[in-house]
Parts: sequence; structure tokens; C-alpha cells
Amino acid sequence: MTDTSGLAISYADVASAAELIAGIAHRTPVLTSRTADQRTGGELFFKCENFQRTGAFKIRGAHNAIARFTPAQRAAGVVAYSSGNHAQAIALSASALGVRSTIVMPLDAPAAKLEATRGYGGEVVQYDRYAEPPDAAVARVLEERGGTVVPPFDHPHVMAGQGTVAKELIEEAGPLDLLLVPTSGGGLLAGCAVAARALSPGCRVVGIEPEAGNDAQQSLRSGAIVRIEPPKTIADGAQSRSVGQLTFPVMRRLVDDIETVSDAELVEAMRFFAGRMKMLVEPTGCLAAAALLSGRIDVRGKRVGVVVTGGNVDLVRFAALVQAA
Repeated sequence: MTDTSGLAISYADVASAAELIAGIAHRTPVLTSRTADQRTGGELFFKCENFQRTGAFKIRGAHNAIARFTPAQRAAGVVAYSSGNHAQAIALSASALGVRSTIVMPLDAPAAKLEATRGYGGEVVQYDRYAEPPDAAVARVLEERGGTVVPPFDHPHVMAGQGTVAKELIEEAGPLDLLLVPTSGGGLLAGCAVAARALSPGCRVVGIEPEAGNDAQQSLRSGAIVRIEPPKTIADGAQSRSVGQLTFPVMRRLVDDIETVSDAELVEAMRFFAGRMKMLVEPTGCLAAAALLSGRIDVRGKRVGVVVTGGNVDLVRFAALVQAA
């Protein structure tokens, strides 16, 4: 088994998370597409987290983290920051566990994600992501009301929970030659890399992020964390400024490469999913698939796992993007 000593998580943590979230997070389907296989020359397995509770994979890490709170932490409540998917997951998990949740969200977060977060029981506090980092807004909330922060990616329990995505995918699809994972702060990528190295040791792991926000790619290739300005991309779930202090060491040791895709390629992947696989997938959720469908990654003759992270997109926005293309 791949050495994970010195890293924030090991495969044992992923396996423990899988047990803890069972019955809370759905075991989402792994779908195939003959059209996608013919188009790319590979055998593709789509792990469809757009069918997950709250519409995205984030419930896995959120619940794994909050469920491990001490009694004192539960009494004080949970605080999180997110553009939407982590926000919804924290709100739902906290409500299920009887914990008060306060979510810091950017002013330009999708309306559907704001509405859903409030609907799941979270109190939303908004901030301008282009004027200040989320840490400053979180600090104000903590000063006013206290609580325990569960960040969207740079947290061992969050990382381990997200790793259950790859665990389930490989258990169902079998050994893979390549695993493609949408990437922002690196929580999902790090967790999936740990699971993939344990369950399919010969599998290459590649993260995919938007061209406008290629901080993970720069970081992995330079060997040090690179911080960027907030990227302007339709992939609102991949607008982090940098990878995490805990996620990056995992990426350096276990991730083979980071590739990027354009917004136009994301829209084409959205069209493909809707037209061919009858699925509604948000732009961020299309990152991995876009790298394949655009031909940026050659997968001819390979068994490939493709993580589809979520389907939370305003229908009007979805229609406008697809129509414009």
C-alpha cells in the first residue's frame, strides 16, 4: 500500500468515514456512456455525485466532520464558508445532528445555492469575495457568536469523507488506469488520491481545474503553494485562491498531474451530459468530463474513472450558457 505517513489522512481514515456517513450520504450511481467511450476511445465510468444529497459530493466530508464534534462543539455550533455546495452540505448535516450552522457565502453565489442553504436550516452571512478573503468574514462571525469552523477542503475529516467518492467508484468499476477529479482547494482530489492508491495502485490520478484558476496546477508543478486572485470562471465551485496546507502535501505525493479546461469546454460537457446522458450537471461538476470530451487527455484503451461532482446550477443560467454556445 502507498505510504501515507506524515500526511493528514490515510486510507484507514477514508474507510472510517465511509462507515460513519453510511445511511446519510447516498451511494451514488456509476454510469457509462457508449457515446462517450466511442468519442474518447476509452472505457469511462462516471461517478455521479449530482445525484447525491444536496446535489453534490460535499455532504460526505461535511457529515464526517460534524458527526465527530465533541458535545461542547455541538453546543457552540458550526461555521463554514462556501460558494454553495459545501454550504448546503454543512447546513443539512448540522440540522440532522441538531447543531446550529452559520454559513459565510459570497454575494455572487448562485441563487439556487443560497436558497437551498437556507432551506436546509443554515443561517447565511454574505461577503464580497473580490474585496476580501473569506477568512475575514468568518473571523467576524466567530467574534460575534463563536462556533467551530469546518472549512470546505483543508480539514482531515473533510478530506477523508470526500475520499469515499473514489472508494465507491473503484469498488463498483474495478481497477482503473486513470482517475480524473475536479479540483479547487484539493480536498476531493486529496481524499480520492488516497483511496485510489490503496484500492487501485496502478491508477494515475489527475486533477482538473478551470484555466482561469490554475493555482493547483502551478502549485504541483512548482513544488510550492501558489496563491492567485479570485478566478473569474463559470465553475463557481472551483474559485479558490489556493490549495490547502493539508491537501497540498497529499497532492505532491500522490497526484500525478493537474490539467485545465476552458469555460467553453465546460459548457460543451454540460451539453453532452444533458443531451446524451440526460443529466443536469453544473459547470464545476463537468471539469473532469470536459478534459476528456475536449481531447485534452488521451484515454484511448484505458479504463477511466470520471468524477462528476454536482448538479447545482440555476436552470435559467444553465439554459443561457448552453444556448449561447
